[in-house]
Amino acid sequence: MSSQEKKITAPTPVPGTPEASGELADLLSLMARLRADCPWDKKQSNHSLIPYAIEEAYELGEAVQSDDDEDIKGELGDVLLQVVFHCQMYAEQGRFDISDVITTLQEKLIRRHPHVFEAETLQDEAAVKERWDEIKAEEQQARAARGKPQRRLDNTKAGSALMQAQDVQKQASKLGFDWEGVSGAFDKLDEEIADLKAEIVDKPKDAAKYNISKTNIREIEKELGDCMFALVNVARKLNLDAETATLTCVHKFKSRFGYIEDQLAAAGKRLEDSDINEMDALWEAAKQHERD
Repeated sequence: MSSQEKKITAPTPVPGTPEASGELADLLSLMARLRADCPWDKKQSNHSLIPYAIEEAYELGEAVQSDDDEDIKGELGDVLLQVVFHCQMYAEQGRFDISDVITTLQEKLIRRHPHVFEAETLQDEAAVKERWDEIKAEEQQARAARGKPQRRLDNTKAGSALMQAQDVQKQASKLGFDWEGVSGAFDKLDEEIADLKAEIVDKPKDAAKYNISKTNIREIEKELGDCMFALVNVARKLNLDAETATLTCVHKFKSRFGYIEDQLAAAGKRLEDSDINEMDALWEAAKQHERD
């Protein structure tokens, strides 16, 4: 019986105080209980969870890099939580449950590995990758037959917003939709920054009181997105990876801020005891420390 034919019933909430059993069924019942009794969990939707799923995937990557078993177990659990959370909500909507998700995954793995489960023989990793791509193309054709047309930019790689922005620009460039040089990308960036500034009335004496009303916050968000997209275009035209550049900046910021914290601690002070002038001076000292 398919997920379209069977009656979808959400898991029953676990009563009382549960124990950690290591069983999937118990985890599903625990998630159902959280959805029933936790105000935060009850408020969530499949769309509201999207940022958390992305964040957990990145944190799992960091944990694997650290090679710490406890961290890895914790982060794998957090990724599993996202799967269970989504499945619970879709089951509540009567659309599908976790068994449908598992079945779909099993079918995909079997279908994409004919060299394992059928008579096909593939000699090396390159041949496996080529056959994998062929099967994905067949799946896309089947998707089109279900009324899901395949457009030229539909193959954009999943990933962070920066990664997707750079990939979609690269795909469009291959089809001739691009500037010849970086100057056009810079001009577009300047244009988008001007549009963003025009949406914001700045009161410089108190940066916390920008005149941002509920009516124009969405427009500001769009303009900010346009600025970031344009900046990614600059990176791409310079043959730089926007994601790597941003991560380098994040690591640099964390390192410099850590230097500030360490210097304040050495002086017997906390960050909360300092002010912007002192921290600014230590920031410059951190930059000099990097050069030395």
